[in-house]
Amino acid sequence: MVEDLGRAGDITTEAVVPAEATVEAVIAARRQGVLAGLDVALLAFELLDPALRIERRRADGDRISRGDTVAAISGQAWGVLAAERTALNLLSRMSGVATATRALADAIAGHKARIVCTRKTTPGLRVLEKEAVRLGGGANHRFGLDDAMLIKDNHIALAGGVRQALERARGLISSGWITHSAPILDLGLDIAE
Repeated sequence: MVEDLGRAGDITTEAVVPAEATVEAVIAARRQGVLAGLDVALLAFELLDPALRIERRRADGDRISRGDTVAAISGQAWGVLAAERTALNLLSRMSGVATATRALADAIAGHKARIVCTRKTTPGLRVLEKEAVRLGGGANHRFGLDDAMLIKDNHIALAGGVRQALERARGLISSGWITHSAPILDLGLDIAE
């Protein structure tokens, strides 16, 4: 909200809309999909004006159709207008991620595969985007570089090869610096599990 309100708040609403103006607004789906981010979107309204009356009509994770009302908000117009863009941006982004994930999860239904997200997220939105993946039927992988060791091509190249990378990893595991490790391809190394 600070990013959007800047140094002086919503100067357009303050200049144009009477201070006593009230509104009754709804958030409705523009297309079918999976709802995600409703709680965080509504939090934008609640933070800006705790006196707003907010009615959740659907829940995160629900499949929705075009035109479905997912929430109703009423109260002072300034709070609704100042929070709406931030709220709708978060809701739209998270619902888009959840909907895309659901389409992939549905496509692999009946197979042993699963949809898992990576750390390739929008800076500052990782927790929200990973929650959207979960709501869409996917699973989360690592949240950060410290969650699990994942040796990739750049690591292998800089270590001097696969064996060298695994030996260095084994050294960290053996020293206790890393407390656990997953099973890895057996290359004749004595790797702790």
